Amino acid sequence: MRGAHSVRATRTEWIKVWDPFVRIFHWSLVGLFAFSYLTGDEWKSAHIVSGYLIAGLLGFRVVWGLIGTEHARFGSFVRSPKAILAFLADTARMRAKRYLGHNPAGGAMVIALLLAIAGTASTGYMMTTNAFWGIEWVEETHEALVNVTLGLVALHLAGVALASVEHRENLVRAMLNGWKRRS
Repeated sequence: MRGAHSVRATRTEWIKVWDPFVRIFHWSLVGLFAFSYLTGDEWKSAHIVSGYLIAGLLGFRVVWGLIGTEHARFGSFVRSPKAILAFLADTARMRAKRYLGHNPAGGAMVIALLLAIAGTASTGYMMTTNAFWGIEWVEETHEALVNVTLGLVALHLAGVALASVEHRENLVRAMLNGWKRRS
């Protein structure tokens, strides 16, 4: 009788993965990008200030990607195209390896988003200078990069949802509180 109803209790071990800077950067960027998108044609001065704040955030994130905590450093999540494609193939089969930090596809998305948003901020700044004021290709490039960023955000959200289901973990919660289960 003793073994009939015994349940092996397992204790989940948690590990701090996302440091406060990464989490504050992430959610600040989300808020500022949304604000910039909504104010683009309607509230120019606020849009410009938001763009400068985004550029500042990007600068700090690049530095933190070089000297920050383990999972924040680019070296911990930037992978080769071959590794990214292999990971995506495994994900399509729902058998991808779980990573504590960014998986190869997530790492590629971080770089793609940083580049797209940096391009958006750069062209936005250019539009405020005398040299590029009223130059059509700068404004068109700015708008195209915003649309590229929106597409990347949609892919990012889909990837987060898929990885959360595949690995049975709440990645949004992890980006809010910084903790993930160890295994």
